[in-house]
Amino acid sequence: MATREVLTIPNPILRNKAVEVHEFGEGLQKIINDMIDTMRDEPGVGLAAPQMNVAQRVVVVEFPEDEEDEESPKRLYVVVNPEITRASDEKEIGTEGCLSVPGLIGDVERHLEITIKGKTRRGQLLKLKVNGWTARIFQHEINHLDGILFIDKAVNIRELGVDQKELTV
Repeated sequence: MATREVLTIPNPILRNKAVEVHEFGEGLQKIINDMIDTMRDEPGVGLAAPQMNVAQRVVVVEFPEDEEDEESPKRLYVVVNPEITRASDEKEIGTEGCLSVPGLIGDVERHLEITIKGKTRRGQLLKLKVNGWTARIFQHEINHLDGILFIDKAVNIRELGVDQKELTV
């Protein structure tokens, strides 16, 4: 396993749409392992393959199971070909940052609860129902797969203050 460089704006690759994954061999497993290592090293709570210059529809998310307690055990999600199949009507504005947009944060409206279908890293069907910050992270990462950055949806974009904890999704 290894860490890779995270692409940052204005790299045009971040604006490309990623392609669906059909092969679940060792090449994909290495990409996923590198994504996990890179996300943890940065540190971030999510990463999409295009951020590592891999044009495939793969996201990794790792966030504490108890959103109120950052010391609680983290849950790692790996989703290949993720697709949001259901989204709550209820939305919430929250502050986001991004490893590919260093130094900036902004307020983004996201669905509070979503259902995602996709595949596991081994190609098995997967369905997840997530809410709160975990849902926000997934929406952010799935946007990356379509070439959409949080700054495209954000209001009140501002520089990350020196005394602020970085909110990198």
